[in-house]
Amino acid sequence: MNLATLALISLILAAIPLALHLLNWLIYRPPPRFAPSGTRLPALSVLIPARNEAANLEAAVDSVLANSGVDFEVVLLDDQSTDATPEIMRRLAARDPRVRTASAPRLPAGWCGKQHACHVLSTLARHPLLVFMDADVRLAPDALGRMAAFMGRHRADLASGVPRQITETWLERLLIPLVHFVLLGYLPMFFARWFRWQAFAAGCGQLFIARAEAYRRAGGHAAIRATLHDGLKLPRAFRRAGLRTDLFDATPVASCRMYQSAGEVWNGLAKNASEGMATPVAIGIWTILLAGGQVLPFFLSAVALAGWGPDLGQAMIAAACAIATRLIGAWRFRQPILSALLQPLGITLFLAIQWTALLRSLRRQPASWRGRSYPIEPSRPAASPKAT
Repeated sequence: MNLATLALISLILAAIPLALHLLNWLIYRPPPRFAPSGTRLPALSVLIPARNEAANLEAAVDSVLANSGVDFEVVLLDDQSTDATPEIMRRLAARDPRVRTASAPRLPAGWCGKQHACHVLSTLARHPLLVFMDADVRLAPDALGRMAAFMGRHRADLASGVPRQITETWLERLLIPLVHFVLLGYLPMFFARWFRWQAFAAGCGQLFIARAEAYRRAGGHAAIRATLHDGLKLPRAFRRAGLRTDLFDATPVASCRMYQSAGEVWNGLAKNASEGMATPVAIGIWTILLAGGQVLPFFLSAVALAGWGPDLGQAMIAAACAIATRLIGAWRFRQPILSALLQPLGITLFLAIQWTALLRSLRRQPASWRGRSYPIEPSRPAASPKAT
């Protein structure tokens, strides 16, 4: 295969995510600001699992309590914390009657800690809409009303959105914006909205909203008890049950700093990669798509500019497509411009994480997160929660 052919291939692979990104703008919109006139929004149960979240929990709960225009409760679950999380929970509950607390039982075999905590929380919820929210998420004052209105307008059973991602370290800035890039660049949202195929399932584990009845019908988090990748697996469980899942742009209604250091970024992205891109079949396809469309154009352009090969104008157009896709995303989702300009480096590191995760899974090395090691033993029924 000659360089000119490679340049043409790189152009095609770079144009696909740019075209899909622009088309998906028609679907991936923020939730509506207002419910239809005369409509009373259903009440919500905001469910927050907390394992050693003393640094995050109070700010998260305060952001929820600042919401207005809709009835809601907040249920907090202490998941075997060893820091000040339980004390903070008790203080929050004493301060506001809308806040309730519970303690999770010991983690049963076969369960991921987060999925077990969310399952327990679902049994404590009192309202018809369930909002599963990580403790590092901060909601805007109108977030709950807008998400509830979205569920009514689009008749979704489960919906999710990626919050505005706050990044501070260099690795965060290079890699975290790729969440939006992959979502909008490779998921045809028109098909995802109108067809219930599991292949089109997508979501963000940081923020989910579900109808309680549909959640129970799909099996909830108990149906995905062993996974570390609820952002992918929970929508799949709903679609498997014949239910509708959808996506909204959560940028104006929520924010999140997912990781606090470069090490957390690497380990956090790697921990669930083997359930997404880093499978023996998928990783080859994703390497071709991402490296071919986001890295190869820049290599070929450098070759041409250095005079080491023929004029590769198609590769330069491909590089422009790759950067344009990221710059559009940086503008819309309030991401660092520098990370968009360093797209080839970000994609190279991202693929390195995927390949590292695959090798680790092939060696049967367990993933570790928040002091727990996975995979764990086969499942058994979950114990009953202790509510307070």
